[in-house]
Amino acid sequence: MGRVRSDRTGMWEGGGVTDVLPAPAKLTVSLRVTGVRADGYHLIDAEMVSLDLVDELTFDVGHGFEVVEGQHLGYVDPDDNLVGRALKAVGRDAHVSLRKRIPAGGGLGGGSSNAATVMRWAGCDDVEIAASLGADVPFCLRGGRARVAGIGEVLDPLPFEPRTITLAMPSYGCSTPAVYAAWDDLGGPTADGPNDLEPAALAAEPGLARWRDRLADATGQAPVLAGSGSTWYVEGAFPGDGRVVVRTVRAYG
Repeated sequence: MGRVRSDRTGMWEGGGVTDVLPAPAKLTVSLRVTGVRADGYHLIDAEMVSLDLVDELTFDVGHGFEVVEGQHLGYVDPDDNLVGRALKAVGRDAHVSLRKRIPAGGGLGGGSSNAATVMRWAGCDDVEIAASLGADVPFCLRGGRARVAGIGEVLDPLPFEPRTITLAMPSYGCSTPAVYAAWDDLGGPTADGPNDLEPAALAAEPGLARWRDRLADATGQAPVLAGSGSTWYVEGAFPGDGRVVVRTVRAYG
């Protein structure tokens, strides 16, 4: 029988593995950039949903962070990643093993969801702490479907809608700061579709157009960029080479 935690303070009894928790991807289905703060952070008005594409975090006694499956296998400095920062922010310690399924740099919030999962594990629902860890962490802490404003810290929960979505995820990621910098350099463009960052992402990573066009050809739809990229999505199920079919999931609690 596996070890169980005796309380929510990070102490354990017995032997074996403790908690295994999912960290769902988030999809930004629409995004308008509404302004820029004096400190350079961009203000948004977005809709986000949680997906059944998940990383998996295992919490055990000890200290450290290890990726056991997916990208960058092996030990990672526990103080130089979002998981370590989240543990420190909530005043807990653990050895965390991560099974990585959400691609890094794909605009699907994998790192933010990992941090939010640490907070849920610790029983912490403080939105200010979440926002201090990253703009997407407050949404990932709650999950489900919400309208997101400010720099990501203002959440207006929306009713759950079951949706099936097809993702096309390039083998490379996009740098969110680079995409926002390109948006600034372009003079703050708005997009014809629901994501104002698409022109900036295509300027920063021209190869994204090839992935967009391949998904369009395969589905007959106009793909939308997920946040700052690099993932493209369309509504509906279109399984095939280089495409992943996912579904939305409800909020926690």
